[in-house]
Amino acid sequence: MACGAAREGKSDTAALELLPSAPRKMNESKTGGSQNPTCVFCRKNDDCPIKYGEKKTNEKWNLTVHYYCLLMSSGIWQRGKEEEGVYGFLIEDIKKEVTRASKLKCCICKKTGASIGCVTPRCKRSYHFPCGLQRECIFQFTGNFASFCWNHRPVQIITSNNYRDSLPCTICLEFIEPIPTYSILRSPCCKNAWFHRDCLQVQAINAGMFFFRCTVCNNSDIFQKEMLRMGIHIPEKDASWELEENAYQELLQHYEHCDVRRCRCKEGRDYNVPDSKWEIKRCQCCGSRGTHLACSSLQSWEQNWECLECRGILYNSGDFQKAKKHTLPSTNVGITDCLLEESSPKLPRQSPGAQREDLLRQGSKFRRDISTLIIELGFQIKKKAKRLFINKANIWNSALDGFRNHNFNPSYTIEIAYVNENDHFGKEQPGSKQEFLSLLMQQLENSPLFEGSLSKNLSLNSQALKENLYYEAGKMLAISLVHGGPSPGFFSKTLFNCLVYGPESTQPILDDVSDFDVAQIIIRINTAATVADLNSLLNEYYNYLELIGCLRLITSLSDKYRLAKDILVYHVIKRVQAPFERW
Repeated sequence: MACGAAREGKSDTAALELLPSAPRKMNESKTGGSQNPTCVFCRKNDDCPIKYGEKKTNEKWNLTVHYYCLLMSSGIWQRGKEEEGVYGFLIEDIKKEVTRASKLKCCICKKTGASIGCVTPRCKRSYHFPCGLQRECIFQFTGNFASFCWNHRPVQIITSNNYRDSLPCTICLEFIEPIPTYSILRSPCCKNAWFHRDCLQVQAINAGMFFFRCTVCNNSDIFQKEMLRMGIHIPEKDASWELEENAYQELLQHYEHCDVRRCRCKEGRDYNVPDSKWEIKRCQCCGSRGTHLACSSLQSWEQNWECLECRGILYNSGDFQKAKKHTLPSTNVGITDCLLEESSPKLPRQSPGAQREDLLRQGSKFRRDISTLIIELGFQIKKKAKRLFINKANIWNSALDGFRNHNFNPSYTIEIAYVNENDHFGKEQPGSKQEFLSLLMQQLENSPLFEGSLSKNLSLNSQALKENLYYEAGKMLAISLVHGGPSPGFFSKTLFNCLVYGPESTQPILDDVSDFDVAQIIIRINTAATVADLNSLLNEYYNYLELIGCLRLITSLSDKYRLAKDILVYHVIKRVQAPFERW
């Protein structure tokens, strides 16, 4: 039916001449005049992915489109799956859209086929995508994929222009006039960050949604929302450098060389036989030095070993006592009293040595070396094993049940047994401790206990407080670190500093604010140009500032920085004081 409709309309419109009346063979589109086919919407054969998106040809129907021309066309929707038609747009829908556009004349080039229209009510302008770019229209690659003509396009508004001299584009470093125009954009989170539109678009294409952010403050959420509003396309893909084949191949190579002064292996320092005394063990701190187990008198691969350089840094720095080689400290106090249980403010001594007592004191007071603390706690792991029964389909609840069990002792070696709650025969499968801890950290990262996109901070979740989940999450993190699991790499720098140096010694930054409305308040306060503007903002946000206890008397313009700082500290630290204490 679709083919018949195409044939019937062929005499009525020149646009349908671009569409075949029936499927052609695969090689027909590569011969004659089709070697560089034209887009059925804009009728250009340009192949420029940065400007028009990827150019794609459906060889079965001999149909070619630019991705952006297809995406921004006003009368078509993606009704198919990604593998259907062209980018999920069905062939029959594309034909209907071309037919509709053939009746519309482009207000710029005066030719038919203008498939894109301005979304502003009562505006009748239609145009081709390349013509719209040339006339500085704005296309929003988000939401309903709206298009705005040059008269109705969104603009960036700044309170005042205090820039007398040119400023560099923070991407290409060429100097530009700091005035918001179609070609010049300003960062919404950094008042001194200006960009060429073309530079931003190239960076967005290369970085993708997960890595595209402000080049000055590294903010992603606020920055991306503003750039999408101003017509920058941010593709949902990995960064280009992540997609390069074997880009990180060298990181997969294990160091296999014995570096001790006297290597006993007759086969040489590079000889490595797993599960034997000639297996090479790498330094647990740097990973760039190694030893045969026999050359360092190690009984098993699980024993800790540091190279001379790392041992010198960790134990001979003057702050810590050098650890005894391959022996456990003689103490009755386990990890339970240190990190994993709710203990009294005064921690019991771990040994007669005053330096080891210092090691176990709170990091916010002594700013201790975290890696050394973890190493020391690792010495306390006992050989006695404790088995955890984990349902792989429900890692979080299984871990909660296991850790809350009164028989669980975090100072015992952990063994994992996977079970299936639907299996009535109670079969068990041995599991990997590393795999379990990795899955548990992934569950924790994506839990409602944290907020933020990439670098996360604690959230305020009343249900989690009621169920004491912040405390349980802290216990899980400590168990993962001490038992050789992955570290919480999703922490923001602010959250890490709060843990190590204490909240009172930590200053949060704007990127820590995941609430868009609160971030906008802080940005508006920081960019206030006069005392009158600042007082106006205080009146506008009076109820909010009174609620969080940040109302203050404004006497000079410099007071805005103190006010913004107070809001930051409240939202990122004071607001989540209860979760932090439980954690």
